[in-house]
Amino acid sequence: MTSRTTTAAVAVAALVVAAATGCTGGSAQGGGTPAPGISDRPPAAERSGPPPSAAPGAASAPAGFTLVASGDVLPHDSIIRRAAQDAGGDGYDFGPMLAGVRSVVAPADLAICHMETVYGKEGGPYTGYPAFKSPPEVAAALKATGYDSCSTASNHTLDDGADGLRRTLDALDAAGIRHAGSARTAEEAGRPTLMKAGGATVAQLAYTYDTNGYPLPEGQPWAVRLLDEGKVIADARAARAAGADVVVVSVHWGTEWQTAADERQLSLGRALTASTSGGRPDIDLIIGTHAHVPQAYEKVNGTWIVYGMGDQIAGDMINHEGAFDPRGNQGTLGRFTFAPPKEPGARWEVTKAEFVPQWFDTGRGRVVNLGSSGDGDPRHTSIRETIRQVVLGRGAEKDGLTMGK
Repeated sequence: MTSRTTTAAVAVAALVVAAATGCTGGSAQGGGTPAPGISDRPPAAERSGPPPSAAPGAASAPAGFTLVASGDVLPHDSIIRRAAQDAGGDGYDFGPMLAGVRSVVAPADLAICHMETVYGKEGGPYTGYPAFKSPPEVAAALKATGYDSCSTASNHTLDDGADGLRRTLDALDAAGIRHAGSARTAEEAGRPTLMKAGGATVAQLAYTYDTNGYPLPEGQPWAVRLLDEGKVIADARAARAAGADVVVVSVHWGTEWQTAADERQLSLGRALTASTSGGRPDIDLIIGTHAHVPQAYEKVNGTWIVYGMGDQIAGDMINHEGAFDPRGNQGTLGRFTFAPPKEPGARWEVTKAEFVPQWFDTGRGRVVNLGSSGDGDPRHTSIRETIRQVVLGRGAEKDGLTMGK
């Protein structure tokens, strides 16, 4: 994603805008996970209750699960400074920024973030826009918030070349967070990210529309998964063959600063959700990022699409007209409850779909859960309503989408 931020006066905005706009197009493959096999999420007291018990002598029915997904984690210079301040001068602590949404993320059986930037070397230097190198301490904060996996395919994945990609995946591995969308080896790129959630095996696949013109590392055409309809469908079918009951596709796509899904999002969403094998959809959920603003949720061909989650963490944002745009700090968390198939070979069905509005308060450097916010801040009501109107803009309410807390 293109991102613009500033901590100086508005007069600086014009210089920032003149410097660069940020996102261009591309196409290829790649992606992977840090370890073979399936990872089980460790138990936590705040997660959903135990699976239903079976009658004596009967086989246990597989348990359903909840999945939470959120938008772009985009540490600008101001965010990096805030993390240093929150650490009290000893490194960087991104945990306090994310604490406001832990009540949504941690109880989920599976929680997915979007790590848009790559990490710099231990000790820095760390940079924001336009070529991001974030402190690796971000990974520990994501884990502490309750995230299990992150999509890592974005237009900033190659901001620091193959070294930045590798450092990022190494840090996520060390924090115990799975990842999809970029890879260090061809072997890693060739296997889907598989995780357990309730009684299901869930695959996460991730893709980006481009890498801001940075070429794929020499000899590593698999380093970043680039968005291509045929490739996504082939990967989804391969994930199903590898044992996935549910296939989730994270997509970095769309038009920046546009709340309406663009034609490519709409057409590709229709194509991906229409793809089936043996009468069963190949893809069970699509989670979009990149636009910097919230976009609509929609049920297409029986499958939920979130066209754009918006930003979860970002500094004060400047749009393409050179103006500070508060929408760049608005977003949602999507929460989807999956139930086991009603008959063998059928899909896992989403029985409850929710969006939780969120806002990054740049003045305080904190993510605010607007679904449960009751602190009397007069800004919260209007921001929540702005997000709600966008999210429901394509009729998702009629398909049962509700606002959660």
